[in-house]
Amino acid sequence: MKLATFTYGGRTSIGKVLDDEMLDLSIACPKLPRDMVSFLGEGEHAMAAARSASRTQGACVPLELVRLEAPVMNPSKFLAVGFNYRDHIEEVMQVPSMKNFKVPEVPVFFNKQVSCVRGPFDTIELPVMSTQLDYEVELLVVIGRRCRHVSKEKADEVIAGYCVANDVSVRDWQLASPTMTVGKSFDTHGPFGPWITTADEVDWSKGLPLKTWVNGELRQDGHTRDMVHSIGRQIEYLSSAFTLRPGDLIATGTPAGVGVLMNPQTFLKEGDSVRAGIEGLGYIENIVAGEEESRFDD
Repeated sequence: MKLATFTYGGRTSIGKVLDDEMLDLSIACPKLPRDMVSFLGEGEHAMAAARSASRTQGACVPLELVRLEAPVMNPSKFLAVGFNYRDHIEEVMQVPSMKNFKVPEVPVFFNKQVSCVRGPFDTIELPVMSTQLDYEVELLVVIGRRCRHVSKEKADEVIAGYCVANDVSVRDWQLASPTMTVGKSFDTHGPFGPWITTADEVDWSKGLPLKTWVNGELRQDGHTRDMVHSIGRQIEYLSSAFTLRPGDLIATGTPAGVGVLMNPQTFLKEGDSVRAGIEGLGYIENIVAGEEESRFDD
């Protein structure tokens, strides 16, 4: 099942993707919540109702007519792990100052502030204070159950599904601090989607290829089997420290090919198109736009 958050006719709701149509669950199943966090929080009852929902009069809209929003628009956490693909670690070690870097024994996590959340086809901003804007395709895990102290063997039980994400990074700000959080959290720098593919529909028997294209040029070409710390290990590690809640997001690392480690370094520019895709999950695509220098609420 593919679950989406979408806007149509000035109204935002959650839906189920049926081929080239969006089934509006607020019409097909009016008792279900209209936002994804609340929906996931209702557990298997809500999932079962969504799975059984079928095309009804007035509930379906052509997919091309809706605006796809971030599948989870208001997560309580957006967590991400660094240095989790072996080929990416190998390219990091080619930097003279990083030649002694070692594969992390524990997952290296940082926060992306939730204000970075962006829709799968929205623009991402080139900051006014930096030109070092970079891309990172990542498999994103969406937590489906409130949980704590989850063993890696039982991690599958708390995963609602998966998305494609771009861990957009402002490299000079990221590298200026050992925590990385600020450089990873600029507004608009957390696009993901295009929808949540539920865990039961993802075939892990061979793993998943993931790729990034910039203006049609293939930059990243990796595979989830190259992860250092499995998804189960990541959930076990995080849930040992704090409670994970429905709608929480975990970005699970990026493969080699990022712009900061190209020779010469190649950063994103205004007008560039960045497409990130994962086999079986779809793709997101974002245009780089200039940032507004000042914003004030009315």
